[in-house]
Amino acid sequence: MLEELQRRNYSDVTTRKYLQVVTDFAKHFGTSPDKLGPNQLRTYQAYLLKERKLAPGTAVNCVAALRFFFVKTLKRHQFHDFLPYPKDRRRLPTVLSLEEVSRLINAAGTLFRRTLLITLYGTGMRRAELARLKVSDIDSHRMMIRVDCGKGGRSRDLPLSPALLETLREYWRWRKPKTYLFPSRDPRRGPQQPISDKSVWLACQEAARQAGLNKRITPHTLRHSWATICWKRAPTCALSRFCSGTVIWKPPPSTCICRSGTCRR
Repeated sequence: MLEELQRRNYSDVTTRKYLQVVTDFAKHFGTSPDKLGPNQLRTYQAYLLKERKLAPGTAVNCVAALRFFFVKTLKRHQFHDFLPYPKDRRRLPTVLSLEEVSRLINAAGTLFRRTLLITLYGTGMRRAELARLKVSDIDSHRMMIRVDCGKGGRSRDLPLSPALLETLREYWRWRKPKTYLFPSRDPRRGPQQPISDKSVWLACQEAARQAGLNKRITPHTLRHSWATICWKRAPTCALSRFCSGTVIWKPPPSTCICRSGTCRR
């Protein structure tokens, strides 16, 4: 399976997660996964949703990994029908007000964590993209931040505000990072490696707890909040071009949200 993932050029993160899902599937039944069939797949899917209480989105990722193993690796194409994606109910995302964002950032504690949260909110990037951000990705001349190999392997530029640039400069004068903007402090990873995306998640969780915010707040909450404030301020009709392939909000064809009202759709 590893060779099949590598020759299709799947990302390291996807490869690791797919292998883990198949490993967990085999451990659950105590036998090699290639000896398991439709009945075990049906039982395991129910187990993920009913006993482990996985969110539908997480269960979809597990199904995708199992589909890859049975259909792509073992060439058992008939197994495709035995692995349906669970139905997901679309819910509105949690969005923070400006006052809540201010409380969250002020509760971050250290300059390191404060810079993490400000960069998340100021750019709308994903936590894994933030963790891998390099010093060389900050272009103060063009006032852009380059996100290299984001979700789906796509790269993009994000606008860099003067306030965020000043925060990053203050952080750089203190920390003086060389390669990665947020180098790891874990001795097992080494200072030449970036922090893990889990470190970003933990920083956000701790700040939310210190700020006394009762909402469920994750790094992705700041991404939604960033997109919402961009929409409200409506600086351009090209909001979606900053969002790496996934359009967060798309106005109707007859709607123009730029202030000039002269854009062409």
